[in-house]
Amino acid sequence: MPIFLFPDEPFWNEEADAVEFPVQVGEYLGRVFVTRRTLQGIVGHTPKPEEAVQQVCMNRSLFERATEQRILARALDPDANIHLTGRDLHRAAG
Repeated sequence: MPIFLFPDEPFWNEEADAVEFPVQVGEYLGRVFVTRRTLQGIVGHTPKPEEAVQQVCMNRSLFERATEQRILARALDPDANIHLTGRDLHRAAG
């Protein structure tokens, strides 16, 4: 049984201007955010919401690996969620 679960599909969160998806570790259920600005570094332009969600879905293993690394490092944001950065993704890809 995996330690980390990603129970739902990524979706666009207009208020956060980011793609959001949930992560579950035991009893902990948090949210992961990937901002449009972070995705801009990957695609080379400012993606529209649909393209941003598509990028996360197409590269899901990278985003999940970056999330797992942040949790293992106990690097949660003050609200106990995770806002992935370009640096997080670079580390996960390495």
